Amino acid sequence: MKLQLALDDISLENAVKLVEEVHDYIDIIEIGTPMIIEYGMTPVRTMKEKFPQKEVLADLKIMDAGYYEAEEALKAGADYITVLGVTDNLTVQGSVDAAREYKGKAVVDMICVSDLESRIKKMEELGADFVSVHIGVDQQAAGRTPLDDLKIMKNTVRKAKISVAGGISVKTLPAYQEYGPDVIIVGSGITHASDPKAAAEEIHKALMRR
Repeated sequence: MKLQLALDDISLENAVKLVEEVHDYIDIIEIGTPMIIEYGMTPVRTMKEKFPQKEVLADLKIMDAGYYEAEEALKAGADYITVLGVTDNLTVQGSVDAAREYKGKAVVDMICVSDLESRIKKMEELGADFVSVHIGVDQQAAGRTPLDDLKIMKNTVRKAKISVAGGISVKTLPAYQEYGPDVIIVGSGITHASDPKAAAEEIHKALMRR
């Protein structure tokens, strides 16, 4: 079970400092959508150059021009790109094709997908490497958690790997571990912790015990 650190509402300078502190405990550095909006592909290049032993995910949330947009991040050094499950199949296929060409992986973000079972099956047909449970911050504020969707996904997936995100912290982690996702994504549970290094270490140790 890998730990993915989501870097969203943080400056690039502070993100680099944070990763320097926690790099021993994380596997994947996620360049979050807000950071991409602010800096473009610069954080992808920066993280890959400074931490070449770590995998980098560009959370593009692709909705159109799948091949082109995925290619931009993959050329910049991303190991993973994200495409939205609610978009057209052709866009997903383009993203998958770009990932194949650049030896990366395509992650389908299932945020706001209403019929998870049928959509997961289609994403696997199109060659998605990962399907990702994702409850956004607005949905979290309304009280939703990723657990229900994770249960459905775990029972539906046959080939793809599973990642899960949505307000996960040290305290809530055990509930997600029960379902055995391949990647646990933590953002504010580390970035907003009073001691980010200690939080990352605690989560890492918990994952290693499983």
